[in-house]
Amino acid sequence: MAMNPRLRRLALTAHITFSVGWLGAVAVFVVLATVGLAGDNADTVRSAYLAMELTAWFILVPLSFASLLTGLVQALGTAWGLFRHYWVVFKLLINVVATVLLLVHMQVVGHVAGAAARATLASGDLVGMRVQLLADAAAALLVLIVAVTLSVYKPKGLTRYGWRGQHESRARERLAATEGAARQPA
Repeated sequence: MAMNPRLRRLALTAHITFSVGWLGAVAVFVVLATVGLAGDNADTVRSAYLAMELTAWFILVPLSFASLLTGLVQALGTAWGLFRHYWVVFKLLINVVATVLLLVHMQVVGHVAGAAARATLASGDLVGMRVQLLADAAAALLVLIVAVTLSVYKPKGLTRYGWRGQHESRARERLAATEGAARQPA
């Protein structure tokens, strides 16, 4: 199903907005995790972890789902298709895996934020989880940058499905051209 140009541009704008928003929110999450891990002021550390939970639930999670949904609309409504090109398949996998890992990661975020809400975190409290928050956020930032790079460069390479569809389309065009030439009067 091909979208008309106006709808395609609207869907593309939405996808870019949600995807870049997700990337930016992850960058904020990295900063908050860094402040939470390395901060000296107890109130600042506590605030960072409380803000991380709010940022995650009200910005990261919705943007990840919005990016996934608008990406599916883009893939299914344009010539790129969902399974025709490897770069589209890789972006889909990145988005699905990142969204699932984000939801799993929310348990750690909630646990650390809950501990911060109950009491001041000392420098040695929950250090493993706090390091995990920073490492996971940094990895997510890197993965989302890879997705952006795939979107910009669109590396060549058709999947088997895409290759088969392209060759079947060319065969139909040749057949139609041959039949059209045979019908013309001599």
